[in-house]
Amino acid sequence: GLLLGTSPQTPDNEPNYYYINRIIATAELYNAGKIDTVIASGGDYSSQPGRYNELVAMHDSLVAHGIPDSVIILDYDGTRTLNSIIKAKEVYGCDKITLISQKYHNERAIFLAKQNGIEAIGYNAAPSHIVTKRIKNESRELLARVKLFIDTLIGTKPHFDTPKNDA
Repeated sequence: GLLLGTSPQTPDNEPNYYYINRIIATAELYNAGKIDTVIASGGDYSSQPGRYNELVAMHDSLVAHGIPDSVIILDYDGTRTLNSIIKAKEVYGCDKITLISQKYHNERAIFLAKQNGIEAIGYNAAPSHIVTKRIKNESRELLARVKLFIDTLIGTKPHFDTPKNDA
């Protein structure tokens, strides 16, 4: 499973339900035997005020939800969905993958995966129950899809800073 990262807290220092629901969805898949490894893909933004190391947070949350440390891979190059998808294939050798995020994000990630020869399905984590947060995130997704179109048109390539064994 490829868990697409997000911050554990909002900029207002409130719980990020997109994050919480992705962790829960990942645990559901693992506990049901649908995935046997979790690539947690995100970034380390801890040097920025009020920001987090998404990978440390995801790791700790996954372990707290019963996923063994031994099946978690931390991918620090997941600062863009493009990086997460391509690294899953080129570095971790995935030609089939289960993407874990919210529906709107999975749709874009599945498109990217298919464009790059990966057989992908999405497991849709619940969105936030806070309507204003849903509106904000889904509005941002419109811009992300424009960027996806531009990236596809000009052939943008991913950039990896870290080696295979990020953890």
